[in-house]
Amino acid sequence: MSSSIDISEEAGVRYLHFGSEWVQGAMRIRRPIDLELAYTREMMAGLLLRDSARWPRRILLIGLGAASLSKFCYWKLPQSTQQVVEINPGVVAAARQFFKLPEEDARLSIKIDDGADFICKKGPLYDYILVDGYDENARVGALDTLPFYQACHARLTESGLLSVNLFGRSRRYGPSLQRISEAFDQRSLAFPSCESGNVVAFAARGEAIDIDAASLQARVLALRSETGLDLRATLKRLQQSSLLSEGRLRL
Repeated sequence: MSSSIDISEEAGVRYLHFGSEWVQGAMRIRRPIDLELAYTREMMAGLLLRDSARWPRRILLIGLGAASLSKFCYWKLPQSTQQVVEINPGVVAAARQFFKLPEEDARLSIKIDDGADFICKKGPLYDYILVDGYDENARVGALDTLPFYQACHARLTESGLLSVNLFGRSRRYGPSLQRISEAFDQRSLAFPSCESGNVVAFAARGEAIDIDAASLQARVLALRSETGLDLRATLKRLQQSSLLSEGRLRL
């Protein structure tokens, strides 16, 4: 990958760019572990959908960016290990130099590879797969294909969840969601769009998810208390959408 990697700062926030105006990641300098961008917070909303202090144990992140998700999982989910797959070694170097990416250890492994190729290989199963891979023109290529999503399904445990950032496809995310749904036997949904235009989709395998609105609100408050992750805005948008029209969130 030949795109340039640029760093900018404004109002106490450091940004990552791939040679264009598209923001590929951000970190508030005084709070480097917080998830600064709304869509990154939303990608962690899977923590609302599986009610277990031991979940997730094994995480796969496809696309490192500014290491926001990786840092959050490393510092806030101590029960977990994570595998990061990033196609561009320059992104890893930038994340270490400018965005406080932790050093690799028993809980964090970073592999330079194409995410679509990696997921199709034989390997361990994961509880949570997060996909946030884009080039300098906000294109995803093979990371938005039916074979890729089918491979994600195959690499998930029976309590597994997939979380996908559909940025760049927010106005036309229907085809992407349809591919995810086909790969996951129609067990997928898209959260209402963030203010940034990002749409985050989730898909599940294993035990059905069926959460009433009151329990969902309680989980939002507990998660904020335990990890600092604030999903109250996400909950408000869910409450205003058809996803909670019957007072339950089902997946």
